Amino acid sequence: MDSCLFIHGFTGGEHEISPLSQYMEQHHYRSRTFTLAGHGGGRRELRQSDRFGWLQSAEHELNKLLEEQEAVHLIGFSTGALIASRLSVQYRQAVKSLTLLSAPVFPLNPLEIVRTLGSPAMLRNYFSKFGSTPPKATRQFQRLVRESFDIYPQITAPTLIVQGTRDHLVKTKSAGFLERTIPSGQKQVLMVEKSGHMVCHCDDHARVMKEVLHFIRQAETL
Repeated sequence: MDSCLFIHGFTGGEHEISPLSQYMEQHHYRSRTFTLAGHGGGRRELRQSDRFGWLQSAEHELNKLLEEQEAVHLIGFSTGALIASRLSVQYRQAVKSLTLLSAPVFPLNPLEIVRTLGSPAMLRNYFSKFGSTPPKATRQFQRLVRESFDIYPQITAPTLIVQGTRDHLVKTKSAGFLERTIPSGQKQVLMVEKSGHMVCHCDDHARVMKEVLHFIRQAETL
């Protein structure tokens, strides 16, 4: 049984990718989800964490899977996609495929986010989350975004890029940039119409999950 390691996003949690992890389990893949260092607690825990700790916690989970078998499929959502990208380069021989969900190559700035959120409920949720995020943690996220530009040209694993056309946190041009920059011989872009940032919870989530499964099955034959 092949394994999939799922990595959630900044200030998020396992719920962001749980529908897909459960779907892969149903299709006979071992799915491992976990909580990044500094996440899952309060503001203090997040403030005391940094990007190195986030990366180390993901690397630890990957190594635990690699103790059981020789190769793993990496699936990262949002900031988790940046972490998965780095691990795919660092563990090049062990990573069978890389799936990038809503990768924040070009994050929107706060003013752009306000223009794209639309509904009052989404605005309230964003400002609540934004106000509770320690500035230090935000700076660590921004550093990770910038440092990832050196990683993309090194990715050789089969790569699936999934981007919602109505993502309120990431510019849609991120997907095109990744397609042009990643040198992998096998890569695919899936643009999800009318989906926001949370592609695993969008109205077309069934299609997203089927496409991820199909891509991973194809990668296994290489």
